[in-house]
Formats: sequence, C-alpha cells, structure tokens
Amino acid sequence: MKIRTLKLREAHKPSPGYGAANGSSFCSILWDQQARHLVTASSSDSGISIHDALLPSTTPKILRHHRDGVTALALSPNSTCLASGSIDNSVKLYKFPGGEFETNITRFTLPIRALAFNQSGSMLAAAGDDDGIKLINTVDGSIARVLKGHKGSVTGLAFDPMGEYLASIDSMGTVLFWELQSGTILHTLKGVAPSTGLDTSLVNILSWSPDGEMLAVPGLKNDVVMYDRDTAEKVFTLRGDHLLPLCFLSWSPNGKYMATSGLDRQVLIWDVLKKQDIDRQKFEDRICCMAWKPVGNTLAVVDVSGKYGLWESVIPSSMKSPTDDIPQSLKKSNGLMLFEEEGQEPCSSGSLGDLGEDSVGESGPPSRKRIRKRSEFDEDDPAENTLDGFGLLPRRMAPKRAHYSAREHLDKGSNEELRSTAMSVRSKMQEAFQPGVTPVQPGKRRFLCYNMLGTITTMEYDGYSHIEIDFHDTSRGPRVPAMTDHFGFTMACLNENGSVFANPCKGDKNMSTLMYRPFSSWANNSEWSMRFEGEEVKVVALGVHWVAAITSLNYLRIFTEGGLQVLEFQVFDIRNGTRPSRGRLPLSPGSHLIWFGFSEEGLLSSYDSKGVLRVFTSQYGGSWLPLFSANKTKKSDENYWVVGLNASKLFCIVCKSPEVFPQVMPKPILTLLDLSFPLASSDLGADVLENEFILNNLHLFQIQKRIEESSSDDSRDTTELDDEAFSTEAAQDRCILRLIASCCNSDKLVRATELVKLLTLEKSMKGAIKLVTALKLPNLADRFNNILEERMLNETKGMPETAGVAVSQGSGSARNGTASEVQSEPSCIKSSSTTLSAPRFFKKVVNRGDQKGRNDHNLQTAREVQPEVASSGGSTELRTATAAGTQELNGTSNPFLKSSSNGPTKETTSQRPPSNPFKKSAK
Repeated sequence: MKIRTLKLREAHKPSPGYGAANGSSFCSILWDQQARHLVTASSSDSGISIHDALLPSTTPKILRHHRDGVTALALSPNSTCLASGSIDNSVKLYKFPGGEFETNITRFTLPIRALAFNQSGSMLAAAGDDDGIKLINTVDGSIARVLKGHKGSVTGLAFDPMGEYLASIDSMGTVLFWELQSGTILHTLKGVAPSTGLDTSLVNILSWSPDGEMLAVPGLKNDVVMYDRDTAEKVFTLRGDHLLPLCFLSWSPNGKYMATSGLDRQVLIWDVLKKQDIDRQKFEDRICCMAWKPVGNTLAVVDVSGKYGLWESVIPSSMKSPTDDIPQSLKKSNGLMLFEEEGQEPCSSGSLGDLGEDSVGESGPPSRKRIRKRSEFDEDDPAENTLDGFGLLPRRMAPKRAHYSAREHLDKGSNEELRSTAMSVRSKMQEAFQPGVTPVQPGKRRFLCYNMLGTITTMEYDGYSHIEIDFHDTSRGPRVPAMTDHFGFTMACLNENGSVFANPCKGDKNMSTLMYRPFSSWANNSEWSMRFEGEEVKVVALGVHWVAAITSLNYLRIFTEGGLQVLEFQVFDIRNGTRPSRGRLPLSPGSHLIWFGFSEEGLLSSYDSKGVLRVFTSQYGGSWLPLFSANKTKKSDENYWVVGLNASKLFCIVCKSPEVFPQVMPKPILTLLDLSFPLASSDLGADVLENEFILNNLHLFQIQKRIEESSSDDSRDTTELDDEAFSTEAAQDRCILRLIASCCNSDKLVRATELVKLLTLEKSMKGAIKLVTALKLPNLADRFNNILEERMLNETKGMPETAGVAVSQGSGSARNGTASEVQSEPSCIKSSSTTLSAPRFFKKVVNRGDQKGRNDHNLQTAREVQPEVASSGGSTELRTATAAGTQELNGTSNPFLKSSSNGPTKETTSQRPPSNPFKKSAK
C-alpha cells in the first residue's frame, strides 16, 4: 500500500511555560455542522482559532478568554454553542460562529480534560483531573448531577446518540457506562485501554458509533475494540499495522469507516464492516486529534505541534462516501415533534426533552432495552428520578437491567424476535410513494396509475411524453383521447369522473405542478392546475368531488373538483376510534420551536425556526393550520421575533441578521404582518382573495364557537358576538362575490358554482345572479337561480305553514343553524356552521301590532320568502310575499341592488345608496 504525505500548516505556537515537558501538546480540532468553519485549540496556547473553511487563506478569528492552555473543545449539535475547557480549571461557552463570550458555565479545582454535548445540546458533560463528571444544564447553567466512579483523570466522554448512556474513560484505561436517568454505573471495564501515565499530551478517548450500537475504545494490542451498547461485551476488534498504541479514533459520519492515529505517527483508515485498513498516511509528528468533514470526503487532522491539515479524498472513489447513508438518529427529523400521548405522565419541567425528544425536533430511535422482559432479579434503585425537574434527561419508563447477558439470552433461541423487532424500530421512515406507479424504463411505456378502474400510461420522447388512459371495462368510462405531456408527469390517479397528474420540481423555473382533467363537464375549460413554489408534490389522490395531494413540506392539500383550495383534513386515532385534542406538534423539516402561545382569540399557536406559523383549530377535525410563512415576506438579512397574533395580523419585531432577538435599547418597534395561508399558485390568479376567503372562514368559525360556549351561560350577553358574526359573514360574502367574478372572467364556471353555494346572505345570492347576468352568462345565471329556488324550497319545508320561525334576536349566525331534511350532494367544502347546498334565509322582523294571542316571551317572527321567477329578456325578477301581521326591520342596504325607478321597491327597507364591492376605494 502506497504511503502518502500530507502538508500541514501551523495553527498554534507553544508559549513559554505551556505544554508538556517534552514539548508536545494535546491539540483539538472539530468541524461545524455545515462544514463552513474549522475550530482548533492547543493545551500550550490560551487562544481558540476559528478558521473559515471556505477561505482557508484568511486569518482565523482568535478567542482569548482563558488564562491558560485550552485542553478540550465541544460544539453543540446545531453548531450554535462552543464550549472550551482549560488548564485554568474553567469551562466557558461562546456563541458560534461569531465567537462572542457567553458565560463561565462551571469551574473545577484542577484542569479540564474532556467535554461533550448530548444529542440535543441541552446538557454538557465536563471532567478532568478532579474527582467527578459534571452534568451541566446549558439553559440555566445548573449542575444536574456529579458522577463519581473513576480513580484517575477522566480523559474522554461520549453521550450515546440515543440519549440513554454516557461513556467515560480515564488515564488508567478504565471505561464506565453510566445510565443518565438514574446516574448509576451500568458496566465497568477495568484496564481495557492503555495507561497514559503523566504525559498530558497523550489522552485516552472513546467514541460511540453513529447508530449507537457500539462503543469504540483503543485496545491494549495497538487495536480498536468494539463493545456492545447494552451488555458491554466485546463484539470485534480492528487490528492492523499500528506498531504502537492508539492515541485517537474517529468514526465517519455514516459509521462505515473509522480513522485511527497512533504513537507510531501513522493514521489508518478502516472499513469497519470488512475489519481491514484501506489507506494510511505517515506524519512527522503524532496526530492527536481528527475530525471527519460533515459533507464530502475529507478528514481534518492536527498534531502535537499545533499544525493542522485536510486529508482530501480519504475514501477511494470506488467505495461509498463517508457521508452517504447517515444513520436516521443523526439526520434531521421529518418535522413532527411529539407531545405526550395518553398513558404517559406529564413531565415535571415542561421540557420537551423529558419526552425523550430533543429540543430541535430530532429524536433518536428507542433502544433494545425497552423491549426486553423484566427480570426477576431486578431491584429498584434508590437514586431513580433524582434528575426530575431539570428537564435534561429522557424520562422513559424503561425496565431495570437484568443481571445476565442479552447475548446469552438471544443465543438460547427463545427470543429471536426481540432482535429483529429492535432492528425494525430503528429502520428509516418510509418515503412517500404513489401506489400503482412503475419506474422509468427508457424506450418503454410505463404506468402512471394502475387501479381497479383502469390505467394511465406514458412514454417519454424527446422533450415531451405521450399519455393514454384506458378503462378495464370500457362501459364504465368514456373514451378519453390521448394527451401530450409537456410537464413530465411522474404520478397520476384515476376515477370515474376524471384524472389527476403531478410532476416533481425541476429547478427554480419548472415548479412542481398538480393538474386535474375531468372527463366531462357542463362548463368549458373545466381543467385546472396548481403550481407549488418551494415544495414538491409527493402523492396524489382522487375521490368524489375532491382532489388531494401530499407535498414535501408535510402538507396535505385538498381541492374541490373545480379547483377550490379548502385546506381540510381529518386525523383519527385508530386504536381508540377517537380524535384526541392533544397529540403531535408539527414542525417544518429541520426546524425547531421558537415561539409557543395563544392568539388574541384563544387559538393555540406555534412558530418554528423556518418561519412557519401554525394555529390549532378544531374546525378541521382538530388540526394545525399554517397561517404564515416568513420566507415569503422577510428579507434575507431579517429575522422575525414573534410577540403574538390575532385573527388577521402577526405581531413581531424585525431583527437584523445574525441577531434572532431584539435588544432592550434602543426600544424595539412592533411590526404588524398580514397572515397568509401557504396556498398553491392557482390558475385563477386571485391568491389574495382565496387567502381572504379561508381566513374569514376560520375567523367566523371561532366567533360561532364562542357564541355556542356563551349560550350555555344565560347570564352572558352575546349581542356583541352576534354583530361580529354578522359583519364577518357579510365580509365573507363580498369576498366570495369577488372570487365569482374572477372565476367568470377566467372561464372557471364550475368553480364559480361551488362558490355561490357558500354565500350566506340572501342579498348576496341576488347580487351573484345580477353579476353573471351582467357578464352575459345566462347558463350560469340559470344555475344560480336553481340554487336560490332550492334554498327557498328547503326553507318552506322546514317552516310551519301558519307561523313564522323564531330566531334569536341579534344573531347573525342563526341563519345557518337550523337542521334540514333535504341533503345536498356531497362536497368537501364545509362552511363554519351547518349549511346546505341551498341554506335558508331568515330576515328578522318586529310585530308592531297587537301581540295578543302570541307567546308571552314576545318571539320574533320571520318573513317566509316565496320566489316568483319571471323571465323577461334574459333577466330574472324575484318577488316576495310578506307574512301577515309582520313588518320587516330596517337592515343593511343591498350593495348589489342598483336603484331603478322601474324595479320593485317594496323589498327595500332603506334608501341608502348602493355600494359596489368590486370598486376599489379611492386613495
């Protein structure tokens, strides 16, 4: 094997009086998470160097806060906090990568030798020549526990990736396994590593494999010994061409390779699976620390003289990269952070860390000990739960450890299923896929959809594809002509009414697209499409009157058959057959929770580090709805610090990057931002109106819910809420009318028909009829008239023939609250209250005449509307009959009724000038 040489550059110069007697120093090196910075330190230099990895020729940033040499470094998993330990007996924290000094988080009486963060960064372990390992809460700086058990200086610390154990090693070669929940020693391995003596430049270290299954420790035979995480038994060794004991080892990010350095000044690269070395390098001085680059194929090294370098292309190109297939426990989570479910006791601290989940939305898989049977030899530990209240350690109801080897138990053959079950729970999350789709085969036709009804096939040509739709039973479906595909659709779904297609994102200009094509429709141009900016369609589905798509942002988007976005979904607990109100807190992939609280209307809300604001509402079956995305509004150098929100605005303070929170002085200015649903880019081109429509619907539901809650208390007056509900309904109707106008102008008549069914007020229905009549759409006007007639018919059937219908005085929402025996066609659009496809209209009236013979409580009576349709020249006139003995209250003027001397006037209750909802207000 060819031995190469690597040129190193000087990072730290020894100072007089620093370092070991032989002139050697222990130096540290590490990467940040994004591989943009490299941090080095030396026990002979009081400074910490932060190197720009992208511009290595630039002068590094030097942090000089220690009074003596730096002996240990640790960087939090999210690379925002740097910890350093020194010969001056202190442990300091800095902001990273800025390097601003934060605090002296703890102090010892003797020098520090080892530091380590846990997987969430909420806990820092520190140890050295003192007796004891300190577990420090990084949030408030408190000491959670001091672990005592070593007889020599502790030189190495490592938290396991699953957050259950801490491994430590001392200068005498003894390894201890600590259980974090109880703080007890699980296993003691005496003298398994070389003794380092009094040479402070030589330290014993250890390291967990990235999947947490094994602990690597330098062996006594110039080798590496792997120990099982649960039993501490030797699994295997890596033995090669090291001539002297090892002084450092480092796992590759994916756990497939390992780098080891020895006193023989060699660095060997190992294929762990094959247990053999695949490359090596010889150096002038001993390499005392190494770090794999988080991305790419590079190993950073530093020697005892303070010189560092980068070993490029460590792994041969013919082998898998060291950063490919990183274990799931180290990857970013899928965006779902778990709250406590039923059957778990609440955490005492309220910390998400008590649930076994870390604070940034990432979680490790459960360990094998959770599925083992409880042994009859188990004893309760009096030290159990002594860390309660700190919110640092996982609060898991794990059984006590049996006093026999798990390997012996498995070898008996009685519990073979336990091993397979343990491995299965650590498997990767199932990727989204489209059922019935076959992979691409060059030059061959493939399936985009294959279901019980028929098939959708495609074949790629130069620049386009040819799509065909066929039914298994030709009598069940129409003959669908072939389609030329210029989008590159990769998935589809088929039913009796139509087909839906979607394609992935292909660069910034070619966004992911969802397209629906009905087989037949009463309206022309009933096909529609949606484009998704910043997200990608993963799965599509098609049902009766609805289209659904799941995207890469974990959104379930639902559209009506006409293309109306409703953002509606339901979640069921299959085990209990219920839908609990508590459960999972959704976060954007790779983000963590920044703000959590209630809106002014009492909606539980959350804001994550990706700038997505969500609110929890019971309107959609108990779901979190995204109401705001900062990425669409903020500038690149801005961060939003959330203060609160109401029904339409987000209250925040704008901070200039890299600051993420405001300063007390100067006094920060509160900024109001409009809430906006992350809607898909509709082919209608009315995104603002669609957003207003959904926000109004959400606001109206909350008002009506408060009315229902107040109605149970007779002492509470709901007049103010009733007026607010009526105003919101009127605003929603105006918004819907504008949407109808946009649909008519874009020739989306099916969508316009769906919208008109959502109108609440009678005057709005009449305004819609006049609108489409003015646009010369007689076919659509007839449909609107039919919907109005159906509503009148439903009202007639639901009301007594000789008496009016009593409605609560002042209630703007009571119009939709009456049950009806007439059911409309199914639709996935649900208004904020119980509505029909043709809801009833009630107009409040007051009987100013004699009330004798009526009820003592003076009920209001409502006028029954009886339409009499007379067509003349394409126009429609509605006449109404008023119930005897009643007089209509003066109400809000009809903004859609134009004043005319020829038209009927007996319905008009006030002579206010009409308002035009489509006319923009003059500035």
